[in-house]
Order: sequence, then structure tokens, then C-alpha cells
Amino acid sequence: MSAEQRLADRRERLMTAAYTLFPSAGFPATTIEKLCTKARVSNRAFYECFSGREALMQAVYDRCVEETLQEVSKALAAGPSTLSGRIETGIRAYVSFVTQDFRRAHIMHVEVRRAGDCLTAARQRAVSGFTRLIEETVAATGEKPAVNLHLLALGLIGALQELLIEWVLATDPPPIDQVTATAVHIFRSAFGL
Repeated sequence: MSAEQRLADRRERLMTAAYTLFPSAGFPATTIEKLCTKARVSNRAFYECFSGREALMQAVYDRCVEETLQEVSKALAAGPSTLSGRIETGIRAYVSFVTQDFRRAHIMHVEVRRAGDCLTAARQRAVSGFTRLIEETVAATGEKPAVNLHLLALGLIGALQELLIEWVLATDPPPIDQVTATAVHIFRSAFGL
């Protein structure tokens, strides 16, 4: 392998290790040493790939968000044209994709907050991406909400995030179909559907 390929390989191994360790041990308890051991790389190699744990967490979080946005966008493109149908399609795609791997749900809805202020900008970019998706989806149907669409989208994203935080952290988590149905109800109600 070339030096560039070795670096990319180490980076990917560290991201895979973080994807497993951050949700299981938690971001605060996951040391660089633990990440390096799991990824089978040296501490020196870690710093060739990332400036610190926060940068690694951001890379993992950004990948989760990007994959989720792609999955939801793909589902919406193939889904119905009515707002009610798009709401159900989008929410079902989001919840299904995020929860099919507990680690993804944990990173996107719990560990990103535990990482603290260093990931505020990454979290805001993710919220902006999902807000734009909601705004574009609503605009494509020609529906006009009774309130500011941008603020409504932000509120709806917050509600969905809280439902998934409950699913991740609850001792007895609600069934995924209940989480999905509740989110669909909230979104439809917000649009008077």
C-alpha cells in the first residue's frame, strides 16, 4: 500500500473503532488509547489521522448524518407526492435507518451531546440539513403551514430527536413502530393533517 492508502486504512479503522466504542463505553470514557487498541494503530498514527477524540467523533457523526440524509432523500424521491404521504415516508425512512443499528442511533442522538461544545457546529450543520429537507419536501407539495416553516421544521426535528433519545436511553424502550407512529402523528398534526 502507498503511504496515502495506509493513512486512509488507519483512518477507517479508527472510525470503525469509534463507531463501536463511543456508543458502548460513551464518549467521555473512550480514551485515545482504547481507540488505538481497538483499531490496532499506534497513538502516533492516531494523531496523523485526527487532531483528537473530538475530531474523530465529528467524523463518525458526520458520516452517520450524511448516510441518513441520503437514505431519507432516496425514500422521499420514490415516495408519494402528498404531504401526508411524504411525512410518513420520510419519518419511517429516518427512524428505520437510524435504529437498524443501535450504534448509529446512539451516536446521532446521545453521544453527540455528550461530546459537548466541540460538536455544536457539527450538530447545527446536521439540523440545518434535515431542516432544509423538510422545507423542500413541504414546498414540493405546495402546502403552506400556518406558521413559519423554518421554525416549524426545527421544532419537529427536536421532537423526533427526543423520541429517539428515549428509545436509546430507556430501560424499557418503546417499540420502533410506536416511535414512528408518534412522530408521524406529531408531524401531521403540525401541518393540520
